[in-house]
Amino acid sequence: MNRCNIGGLGLLALMVFACQPSDRNTYTLSKDRLKDKIKGAWAAQTIGVTFGRPVEFKYKSTIIPDYHKLAWYDGILKDTYENEPGTYDDIYMDLTFVQVFEDEGLNAPAESFAEAFANAEFPLWFANQTARNNILNGLKPPESGHWLNNPCADDIDFQIEADFAGIMAPGMLNSATQICDKIGHIMNYGDGWYGGVYVAAMYSLAFVSDDIGYIVEEALKVIPPESNFAKTMQDVIKWHKQNPRDWKDTWFKVHRKWSSEIGSAVGVFDPFNIDAKINAAWVLMGLLYGNGDFTRTYEIATRCGDDADCNPASAGGILGAIMGYEAIPAFWKQGLSDVEPIDFKYTTISLEDAYDLSFKHALQVIEKNGGRVAGDSVTIQLQQPETVPLEVAFEGHFPVSKPRIDSVLGESFTYKIDGKGFVIRGKARKTGATDYVFEVQLTIDGKLVETVKLPTNFVQRRFYLFWRYNLTDTEHEIELKVLNPTDMADIYLGEILVYGGKPVVTKY
Repeated sequence: MNRCNIGGLGLLALMVFACQPSDRNTYTLSKDRLKDKIKGAWAAQTIGVTFGRPVEFKYKSTIIPDYHKLAWYDGILKDTYENEPGTYDDIYMDLTFVQVFEDEGLNAPAESFAEAFANAEFPLWFANQTARNNILNGLKPPESGHWLNNPCADDIDFQIEADFAGIMAPGMLNSATQICDKIGHIMNYGDGWYGGVYVAAMYSLAFVSDDIGYIVEEALKVIPPESNFAKTMQDVIKWHKQNPRDWKDTWFKVHRKWSSEIGSAVGVFDPFNIDAKINAAWVLMGLLYGNGDFTRTYEIATRCGDDADCNPASAGGILGAIMGYEAIPAFWKQGLSDVEPIDFKYTTISLEDAYDLSFKHALQVIEKNGGRVAGDSVTIQLQQPETVPLEVAFEGHFPVSKPRIDSVLGESFTYKIDGKGFVIRGKARKTGATDYVFEVQLTIDGKLVETVKLPTNFVQRRFYLFWRYNLTDTEHEIELKVLNPTDMADIYLGEILVYGGKPVVTKY
């Protein structure tokens, strides 16, 4: 039987003896090596998110300059665990899903995962928070993540929490995709979902190949090539091949072609970019230009900017799965042993627990999918990539304006737009001692569209207040009517993003 297990060999050996399992049906490694790779994936992800946290969204749509020193020292992990536990939101989201698998088994339904994170105590944002609010108000997955119900459908949310799916499905990227289908559609759709599918597929392949180029290209086969997400990754891969030394040259090319946000209203007409495909490009650049070196991988994925903690977490975690825990340099593991026994906030799971749980679940998935676990040996039944269906969010919707409203909603509010869709940003705020839940009617052109609940509670809040798509591309009158006004809370209306049916073309 063919084997490919080169353990802790250096980068040169990795380049010479890189494994490409596509011509084989099985892959065999020891339990110890599998566990080492799983530990490497979780540990390197934790290191990466800690490393990038100080510059998360501090450099929006721009490169973090070389003179900005990115710190790493013994004690930074413990300091972050204790003083900034919210840093690990992508990890405790992962672990929420890991816990459901542990409690209910591999066949746990999507509703169980949705209920687990919707009712958790931790704060969420963007697609996750929108999905949480949807679920708490009775909208089940996959509708909770669909773009018509979730203006953040293309955002990075599932991409940063899909690591577990690839870790528990080593070498079985289609099995990882099935997990992503069940869980990723809770909060995302289209490019937002593809981000998680792609990351999970790269993790999966990282267990059976040491060739980064092969991993990133083979994993991309699960994504529909006609999607904008796939086209963005294809460009990164192409431009890296054309210029494998200058990552900044590729960054500028990617940014010029793919950085225009159209979905999540925060980033439209603004340099803020939480779109999955652009941040996945930065993950991919960290892996390709990092070339198997942890320091370069972390530095480049971080210096690409935008979601500058989650991106090195994903890139580092995939590299950790390739190299294994023991191969992570001591410099990056300094202080790691101090935090490994500590539960992540909002969970009862530590890194040590994550190592054990993912190892347990990986063995279960291996056996479920035709593999074999015998003694100290694990044989994985490899899977050839199967492309998932095409999903396109916000099709036919083009941003045309984002005027400020900047007012407090009284008992009613009327606003006219010229377009086919809109998103209203703002927040429900308590002014008294207790939380309150507003009920607001949304009427368009005199027809009642829906009655919306707007909690002032931060964990339960509606991330965007109101939205509607697929209207006729003409003038519309929007009316908001508060059914239960109070002097204990108010509703602040910030701005309204308006979509038209045709792209705006600037001529000059």
